[in-house]
Amino acid sequence: MTGLSELHWTENGEARSALWRMDAGAAMPKTVVLADDTLTADSAYRLACAGTGLLWRSDFQNARQLLQAMARRIDKPKKTRAPKASGDAAQVPGAAFHAHRLAQSQRNRVLSAILIELDGDYGLGLRRAPDVRLACAQAFGAAQGQRSVISLRSLQGVVGAFEWRKNGVEVPAMGEALRIYPHYGVFSPVRGEYVDLVAQAPLPEALQAQSLAFDVGVGTGVLSAVLARRGVAQVVGSDLSERAVACARDNLQRLGLQNQVQVVQTHLFPPGQAALVVCNPPWLPARPVGLLDQAVYDEGSQMLKGFLAGLREHLCEGGEGWLILSDLAEHLGLRSREALLGWIADAGLMVLGRLDAKPVHAKVQDTSDALHAARAAEVTSLWRLGTAG
Repeated sequence: MTGLSELHWTENGEARSALWRMDAGAAMPKTVVLADDTLTADSAYRLACAGTGLLWRSDFQNARQLLQAMARRIDKPKKTRAPKASGDAAQVPGAAFHAHRLAQSQRNRVLSAILIELDGDYGLGLRRAPDVRLACAQAFGAAQGQRSVISLRSLQGVVGAFEWRKNGVEVPAMGEALRIYPHYGVFSPVRGEYVDLVAQAPLPEALQAQSLAFDVGVGTGVLSAVLARRGVAQVVGSDLSERAVACARDNLQRLGLQNQVQVVQTHLFPPGQAALVVCNPPWLPARPVGLLDQAVYDEGSQMLKGFLAGLREHLCEGGEGWLILSDLAEHLGLRSREALLGWIADAGLMVLGRLDAKPVHAKVQDTSDALHAARAAEVTSLWRLGTAG
């Protein structure tokens, strides 16, 4: 409960409050009104656009239908006036991405306006409401008896994460599927091409003398598991996120690899040197605004730069660093290949080789996606890095 703000509203003439249970970056509404089945979708949409929170006090399933109706309104194609063409106008780097992200941010803000109050045991006191107590306990920890408020959209995410963690996700690798169980707030390895690259890349000869690898930014632990399955005697995974550390330990325990893989909570590198250091940093240099965003967005490429700058001192003689990185940022105009190669050289590193893979996720084929051209050209690479000189 520590660190949570309180949301205040008036109900039946009395001042009420509850803990505001939202991911980092989700702004608490300044105004809250009570909402029920009498509220039309048009009225709800207008209030949400104005930044008003709608605290739901009626049938739960009707709240879900209202959310869907609001989504249809915000997703309705809008007529736009074509800008005047100007041959002298400079193309702003990343303009399409920033416009898309702004639109997505506004969409998320509007659709997060429908609020649900959770009882002190995470129960829902609404008609036709599901039992979300176990899902909330997994996401937020044991209930402490205090009432809280969460957006319906975030609550759906909590329930979805609960199902993912219960059922697991199959990740094909090395001809054998690994079943990974993502925790709430830890990015699921749904894009398998980067896992395949780690499963296929030639292991450095230095592992024969010192069979130790580091997995920087361990996440769910999937890459640590692949390295262990490939025969690396000891793997140390590291992550700054407490959720990720717990998730990785859980998955490695399930796979029977807990004695082969150690997971520590630290920023970037574990102490010491290894024959192989693997890192799959967030691929896009932009500011994260939520838990899952932190696996996708790396403001100012800070983690990428930090990994490259510190890699040399954490490699033993003849060791390699494997950087797994998509070039989507390059196609979006957010980072150039020249900049990446410059950071590699400045860190006293050299490129030993590179393995490439084309993504096969659904958005590659989605021509309606605002970023389709960049996604269609995207390549995910495993850069084999060694020390220069």
